[in-house]
Amino acid sequence: MAQKKNTKTRQIGKKSPEKKHLIDPRYKNAFWTTIIIIILVIFFIVNNTRKEPERGPYPPGYNPQNSEIQK
Repeated sequence: MAQKKNTKTRQIGKKSPEKKHLIDPRYKNAFWTTIIIIILVIFFIVNNTRKEPERGPYPPGYNPQNSEIQK
């Protein structure tokens, strides 16, 4: 039988090159925190600038033009 040669080399003491990160790991938390805060601010602004008519029944004696309860 023919023996197969092991083509794998042992990497004792050798380091593989490190991956280059898109964002520096030191600033990763600050980056994601900033992104989340920006998204929350956008949702807050959009939610508070929409004009929706008030829903539901009005109380008795309520005049929506005067916005006061008449006695």
